Amino acid sequence: MSLYGVLRSGVSGMNAQSNKLGTVAENIQNSSTTGYKRASTEFSSLILPSSEGNYNSGSVTSRVRYTIADQGPIAYTTSASDLAISGNGFFVVTDPGGSPYLTRAGNFVKDGRTGNLVNAYGFTLMGYKLGAGAVNPSLNSLDGVEPVNMSSFAMQASGSTAGTFKGNLPDGAPVAVPPAVTKQSSLQVYDKVGNPIKIDIELSKISPTEWSITVANGTNPAEPLTGTTTMTLTFDADGQITGPSVLNFGIPGGEPFALDMAGMTQLAGEYNVTGQANGNAPSAVKDVEFASDGTVYAVYEDGTRVGAYRIPLANVSSPDNLSPRAGNVYETTAQSGGYQVGFPEMSGFGSIASGALEGSNVDIGTELTAMIEAQTSYTANSKVFQTGSELLDVLMNLKR
Repeated sequence: MSLYGVLRSGVSGMNAQSNKLGTVAENIQNSSTTGYKRASTEFSSLILPSSEGNYNSGSVTSRVRYTIADQGPIAYTTSASDLAISGNGFFVVTDPGGSPYLTRAGNFVKDGRTGNLVNAYGFTLMGYKLGAGAVNPSLNSLDGVEPVNMSSFAMQASGSTAGTFKGNLPDGAPVAVPPAVTKQSSLQVYDKVGNPIKIDIELSKISPTEWSITVANGTNPAEPLTGTTTMTLTFDADGQITGPSVLNFGIPGGEPFALDMAGMTQLAGEYNVTGQANGNAPSAVKDVEFASDGTVYAVYEDGTRVGAYRIPLANVSSPDNLSPRAGNVYETTAQSGGYQVGFPEMSGFGSIASGALEGSNVDIGTELTAMIEAQTSYTANSKVFQTGSELLDVLMNLKR
């Protein structure tokens, strides 16, 4: 066996164990890093040809692998914009230059300068915008994603288009001749720009089985409602409506409005009605909600929730072969495969939890054990190198 081979083996072993100590140190440093995936060093022997009477010492090579596919523990936080993935998939983020990356680090906050949601490492969360002009995503491409930014949803108002008016009209109410208003109610609706308008609803019993209903502009009688403002509700012997039950009219400055009264009855008892209508006054966004299916809702001051974005998840065929980059993000490689894009809770993809973060999958006890093993092996390989060096000195001295 060549003494130079002994020296080569000793150096090779020390280099390999040095790599292992490096991954252990990195893991321990990042044991509290959100979404960090443990690195490990794997060894492979390099065998050189040997004869029966002369062994030619080979060496060992090392390769760093990442357990990217392994789930880290989920810890809950007090911030609704903290997002954790439970299951397969990665958030799609971009750097300041717009280059896309994958990450499991979901500690997002609103950037005061741009209004975008960015994580602690400065990467911007990407999503598909909902509503008018919404994009139908490709299964293998990130085309169409844009920064999740709630600033464009600052104020909104919507005109009322539909409402309900239901309850009980007393069967024992007298029929007045001529017809007289026996009951009056009101319903608040909104025009196109969010101005409130009160709709007065007058009810008159005109026969034992019929009631006349009339609607009017109670806010400004000088601007009358358009369309049909009066109709007759007819009830059968069981007190149920038998004829038309929807009154269609127009709101001044607003949309065509349909008042549905199918839930009205004429039974013994008191007058008891309720009503509601859609639409809202101008309202500002006060909060953001994240659903488990990736939908991002803008929550307005009046309680209205509007779907603003939907966050996709991207995956690859072999996540452990992704290439790590600074900032706890990953790039695809030929070994990992290309993007597979979908939404949370779809087949093959996990779900998103709001107010939660995925922790590092590093176990400190395991790392300390690996560190002791690497230290022991490094010391042993240094002894091999030292012994080979001493024997080489003896050989050189014999020549003298």
